[in-house]
Amino acid sequence: MDEVLAQGGGGGTHQNRSERDSFAGMYAQRLGRLWAVENGLCFGRLDGADQSTLYVGRIGLADDDQRRLLIDWRAPVARPFYAATPAASMGVVRRRHLQTRARTVIGIDDDLLDLDNLTEEDVSTLNGEAALLASIDARRTGRMRDIVATIQNEQDRIIRSGLDGVLVVQGGPGTGKTVVALHRAAYLLYTHRERLARRGVLILGPNLTFLRYIEQVLPSLGETDVLLSTVAELYPGITATRRERPEVAAVKGDERMAQVVARAVRERQRVPRKPVEIRLDRYTLTLDGRLLDAARNRAARSRRPHNEARAVFVRHLLNALARQAARLIGKGTIDDDELADLREELRTEQPVKAALNRLWPYTTPQQLLIGLFTSRERLDYAAAELGEAERRLLLREPPRKGEGWWAPSDVPLLDEAAELLGDIDPAVLRAGAWMAEEEQAAARSAAEEEQRHRLDYAREVLELTGLSEIMDAERFAARHMDDEAYLTTAERAASDRTWAFGHVIVDEAQELSPMDWRMVMRRCPSRSMTIVGDLAQTGSSAGVRSWGRMLDPYVAGRWRQEELTVNYRTPSELMAVAADVLTLVGPGLSAPTSVRETGTHPWAASPATRLPELVKSESVEGGRTVVIVAESSAEKTGELLAESVEGAVRGRGTAALDAPVSVMTVAEAKGLEFDVVIVVEPELILGESPRGASDLYVAMTRATQRLGVVHTGSLPEALARLERHRIT
Repeated sequence: MDEVLAQGGGGGTHQNRSERDSFAGMYAQRLGRLWAVENGLCFGRLDGADQSTLYVGRIGLADDDQRRLLIDWRAPVARPFYAATPAASMGVVRRRHLQTRARTVIGIDDDLLDLDNLTEEDVSTLNGEAALLASIDARRTGRMRDIVATIQNEQDRIIRSGLDGVLVVQGGPGTGKTVVALHRAAYLLYTHRERLARRGVLILGPNLTFLRYIEQVLPSLGETDVLLSTVAELYPGITATRRERPEVAAVKGDERMAQVVARAVRERQRVPRKPVEIRLDRYTLTLDGRLLDAARNRAARSRRPHNEARAVFVRHLLNALARQAARLIGKGTIDDDELADLREELRTEQPVKAALNRLWPYTTPQQLLIGLFTSRERLDYAAAELGEAERRLLLREPPRKGEGWWAPSDVPLLDEAAELLGDIDPAVLRAGAWMAEEEQAAARSAAEEEQRHRLDYAREVLELTGLSEIMDAERFAARHMDDEAYLTTAERAASDRTWAFGHVIVDEAQELSPMDWRMVMRRCPSRSMTIVGDLAQTGSSAGVRSWGRMLDPYVAGRWRQEELTVNYRTPSELMAVAADVLTLVGPGLSAPTSVRETGTHPWAASPATRLPELVKSESVEGGRTVVIVAESSAEKTGELLAESVEGAVRGRGTAALDAPVSVMTVAEAKGLEFDVVIVVEPELILGESPRGASDLYVAMTRATQRLGVVHTGSLPEALARLERHRIT
């Protein structure tokens, strides 16, 4: 690749440079994929009854003569690596699992599948679960690992399911829902590359910490161009970080809010009952109620969004004003050319512009919601579907400079408003004077973030190509600033609210509200989706209670469900206690079956003041420990452990994942796993949330090795089988 970039230096025609840079970008992307899959590149071998041998890896590789050296795990020919059993060997005699460190093989496990073709010595070494159990017992690293070498048959069937329609993957804690979804994304991109490469794949997670946790899985499988996002990030230019009470988020997530937003838009189109007078130098023009109603009705019949329908409204009124002005200046009947001239003259008159802007204003989604939530009068008009108490929950103070005003639950409402309002004339946007200060700040922030992203990308490319010493990133980025071809599909999609993805994967899908789902469905008009979740773990009071009730309005008859029932994460001793908690969530619910025992039993200890010493005694060397607390005590517990336990942190994102000990709320820990979990004051977790039983169930199922409960108050009856802890 260095040779490609070096040819011609900075000279040549524009076409030469463009072609050279295109090749460089292609090779850089290829190198990036190869380096991303370097660790554990080859992980398996298939020995066939016909004496054939196939090596299976993260991507496919061939030599210069196009002889296949490595089979991509997603290729149909590699399926026996996951699906073959002694009962159905699929032509495989032996399946070998390879464990590597860098390029050195450090372990081998054989599954011997065809007994008729094996010696007695071979039969005595049959060990089909070795690779899986070794993976399960490995220490957590703070990042999710791929399971490409240990995919089980039930998981493989789901991963390779068809692209079209909506696939729901329902599964309890530890069943591998998330890794199945990620490997499904890699499989679909491999199998349907031509169809998905142009539109891309969107993966939605519950929070930023979760996205940091899974971000290395797809690159390790050779897929580097998938957009990872949360619902709160789906509206470009908006940073939704404000924390709000669960009952407020529940109201905003209710499907009735779609009608509230629609009425808020219509409120901006209401015309006054009294005539509107427009005083000019030579005469006064009048817009009466009949004329205003006619203009509004014509705009409504156009079926355009609010900002685009404004042109219809304005054109109708300007025509009427021009004819009125002609009569006032004594011209009587005028032809079309004269009417056009007079209309254009009136359009530039400041009193006319001011009146038209009052009657049908340009409005952004931000302006609409700020105006709605800060005005009791507007809320009473738009939110007639809501009760008085619900409207009070929505009422807020106007934004102040430097304050984060938007909450995650506002994002689907902004998206709903954007659909109803439509785009604003670019000439008006360029003027910018009408924009609120906070919107101008958001636009500047988005532009700065985009520039930072371009510079980071430029630095990566220069490092990959070895040109960082002879070209600075700023100059390289500037060359391509206006060339969208250099943006990846994921980058283009992230900055475009109206982008339609080829496939959407939603993890922890049970947490999304009805308004969230309206927004997500807009991102995927083809309705090609994978929805992953567990209804028993729903923590949000606005979350999903039934997959059918949520999906049928969008894809009735076009969705199917698969279920994962085997728990690969949580030992059976720990899962037995979690199953007791599950009875609080709902009668008749069944916990997934664990595949292993560890001999370590979950414990309880009191008082909570012993927490620091318990954390120190229970932590696993080289592993990860999490202390899960109620929302109200998170900061206090975090400060206590940060002062008393080395390496302990309270927070989100990379810092929490990389720390040996972290303090998290249930919402922050959802979807993650740790070697050791200590739950603090379970009674408080139960009582603090409308779905407290589900929250406690989530907290009790994050551990791969050890689980403990620390309490000062009473212990819930569902935790009665916990053993009392004794510090050794």
